[in-house]
Amino acid sequence: MAISKTRDILIDVARQLFAKNGLEGTTMNDIAVASGRGRRTLYTYFKSKDAIYLAVIETELERLFSKLEEVARRNISPEDKIVQLIFAHLEVIKEVVLRNGTLRAEFFREIWKVETVRKNFDRTEIALFRRVMNEGNDEGVFDIMNVRLTAEIMHYCLKGCEVPYIFGRYSGRGPEDLYIYVRTMVTRQLQNKHTSLTINNDH
Repeated sequence: MAISKTRDILIDVARQLFAKNGLEGTTMNDIAVASGRGRRTLYTYFKSKDAIYLAVIETELERLFSKLEEVARRNISPEDKIVQLIFAHLEVIKEVVLRNGTLRAEFFREIWKVETVRKNFDRTEIALFRRVMNEGNDEGVFDIMNVRLTAEIMHYCLKGCEVPYIFGRYSGRGPEDLYIYVRTMVTRQLQNKHTSLTINNDH
């Protein structure tokens, strides 16, 4: 328990410093001093600044997935689960950005590092979408012939919506209008037969 708590403290302190000073503007010594744990303790847990940086990203993604899992467990219809998963993803990503400075900060310029860590999250989120889509198929609510492909397309489209959503670029759409629009779009695509997303049976 103490080991986990110390590691969590180091990660949170590093996150705050990266957000404030940027990755390049933060040193291992800065993290050690700010955490009050010392360099020896810091290097026991993390061998380099890159290692702790990746741990920060993983922690942020774990927060996102915890929220998505909570939505997936709700006692609501599969349609509502899909829509709420979409907005939960966007809202948590937005919260992460706001907590850690702007997208112009160095914290978010290291895209290749972020994407390296996001690969595991991507696979997990796609699996979660597949689970809910299969649930909808089993209940007769959805008519998705290719669940795997549909889940992958939905996930990657959602990633592409992150930056516009953060900056409020969906002009003319308030939160309620946007929710209704997305729900209508999702329902039509997943319920209608013979759409471009329903190619062949592959769960």
